[in-house]
Amino acid sequence: MSKIGTLVKKTYRVFKNRGFAGVMQKLDEVSVTKNDVIGFYDYIMDVEPVPFVQEEYEKAKNGPVILNWVIPEMGVGSGGHINIFRFVNLLQKQGIKNRIYIFKGNNLDTNEKLKAFLREHYAILNDEIEVYSDVSYMKFAHGTFATSWNTAYFVRKFQNTISKFYFVQDFEPYFFPLGSEYMFAENTYRFGFRGVTAGDWLKDKLHDEYGMKTSSFGFSYDRNLYTKKEKRDQVKRLFFYARPVTARRAFELGLLALNEITTRMPEVEVVFAGWDVSNYEIPFKHLNAGSVKLEELADLYAQCDMCLVLSNTNLSLLPLEVMASNSVPVCTKGPNSEWLVNDKNSIMVDFDPIAIADTIEHYFKNPQELQEIREKGLEFAANTSWEKEAEKVYQAVMEGIKEDEECIGDRR
Repeated sequence: MSKIGTLVKKTYRVFKNRGFAGVMQKLDEVSVTKNDVIGFYDYIMDVEPVPFVQEEYEKAKNGPVILNWVIPEMGVGSGGHINIFRFVNLLQKQGIKNRIYIFKGNNLDTNEKLKAFLREHYAILNDEIEVYSDVSYMKFAHGTFATSWNTAYFVRKFQNTISKFYFVQDFEPYFFPLGSEYMFAENTYRFGFRGVTAGDWLKDKLHDEYGMKTSSFGFSYDRNLYTKKEKRDQVKRLFFYARPVTARRAFELGLLALNEITTRMPEVEVVFAGWDVSNYEIPFKHLNAGSVKLEELADLYAQCDMCLVLSNTNLSLLPLEVMASNSVPVCTKGPNSEWLVNDKNSIMVDFDPIAIADTIEHYFKNPQELQEIREKGLEFAANTSWEKEAEKVYQAVMEGIKEDEECIGDRR
């Protein structure tokens, strides 16, 4: 018998023996787990400021520039965290002192746990950089960075800093349906922070639509991981960055396009990577690679003639990594992509599965055209540099702090 059925029988017996009051008493004893919306989003309502401390400012005034980075708790292999840590390292090399703080962490709840986790899973992070498991440890800094929409709510109340920056890697409202969380995320662009964005699409969008002061950086790739590889056979092969759990990566659209191209050209093999797709009905010849080790990706890309990388929001690092590995990215058109990729270094397609299949079929049947794009992509990738992009961030930080420090007297 179900728990509900058992409860009904017990309630009936109580009703017979003790009447209505007894029934109500019994029902009150039933433990019910409720969704605590107010508790879960309590930080949105928390506007009690962490005050500016003049003594800490004076003490740090003539020393190195200090940056606080407020980040969400990470899992293993988070690309967004890797990119944050990459820029933190590069800024550290330019003489800035960096501290990292976790906002709303659950698992990494002590400094020791956090440090051990980072050493094991994020070797990219320099050991010289201070890391803390909670924002309660946060001290004065010349600049303080929010790095995601929820961290922006803490930075909003943190006044013990000269400048507030927002490291924006994507338009996060698009991660949600048009409801409460969409609005919670969108509202953070109105907090008055200085935006430092991944690419010009975000720079222009946040400036034009929300009035933010914005600057941008571009992308490069890890030269230790992504190097030119050679294809070892003549099999026509497509790679698909398959993330069915991430709506903005348009898994369903891509699957329809792949089914169409393999119907027309049954000899084409498809490689799925990014997520385990074994629970999906896939009627054509394919390899379900799932989550692939970073050091194996370059060779995997290179064994594919083209790599389908769809994005409804900001471009990921994959297109450049694909180019550097000697393959050709197939990317969707739009300003969210075209700040980096174009029809010279990539294959650009519309958000239409039949049109995607048409384009891929064309390049399979015109390999010389495909080879020209491959060569230009390699050249384009080789001319990018994380160091050059970090210099842009460094200049934006230094200029922002200098400008805001002129108004520091207003806080006294």
